Amino acid sequence: MQKITIRKARTDDLEKLLEFEQGIIVTERPFDPTLKEEKIHYYDIEQMISAPHIEVLVAEIDSEVIASGYARIAAPKPYLKHETYAYLGFMYTDLNYRGIGVNSKIIESLKDWCRLQNVFELRLDVYNDNASAIKAYEKAGFKKHLINMRIGL
Repeated sequence: MQKITIRKARTDDLEKLLEFEQGIIVTERPFDPTLKEEKIHYYDIEQMISAPHIEVLVAEIDSEVIASGYARIAAPKPYLKHETYAYLGFMYTDLNYRGIGVNSKIIESLKDWCRLQNVFELRLDVYNDNASAIKAYEKAGFKKHLINMRIGL
């Protein structure tokens, strides 16, 4: 098995990270009828890479970037117990490298970074019908917590 290396993203990774972002959007479009039809962006990746409260990581095999993920420290609603939490997102693995534990390595590295920041609550969003993503996050220790519902009028 090839060695997977996890490292902090750099601005010279931007082209590949923009490809990953579009891969996420293509994957999520079938789950979300509210997304605009034209090309969209979820993230300002360049800004995220340099932000002190965000850790953007990439996974590499043989110097090829194959996956990404980030943790963003945020303030919770004032009635919650924790003083801060980290929101995880931008989780994407190249189709050729899925199923070999890349995503779990990124999540573990993001957990480590969060602990160093004294953050002990992690959250993420996943579409209810995205069974494979839910399974992957549950395997990483996440549990379903709240269901967000909508209706179009």
